[in-house]
Amino acid sequence: MKTLPVEKEQFMMRVSEIVDQLMSRQKIFQERLDRSTIIKLLIHLLKRLFTPEEIDAIDNQHLTNRIEKIMLLEAVSGTLNELTPAQIEIFDAAVEGR
Repeated sequence: MKTLPVEKEQFMMRVSEIVDQLMSRQKIFQERLDRSTIIKLLIHLLKRLFTPEEIDAIDNQHLTNRIEKIMLLEAVSGTLNELTPAQIEIFDAAVEGR
């Protein structure tokens, strides 16, 4: 069995715990997101944006806020694609101010 470096394992646990907290509080996350998929996405994104030292320096509240925004974007992306033509017309009218 392959073992992970302690830092990577701690980071994965930290992200997983935050995702679990957010998913337990937000029904949209429960309905529209797959836990393991979103955790993998978040880890990938955060590793691209920050060094391990920078990630460690981010306090939990700030990291939670960042993760929540990404999860919200993922949860609502594609929502307009699910609308019926009648719903799209109503949406367009509301956006145009009709």
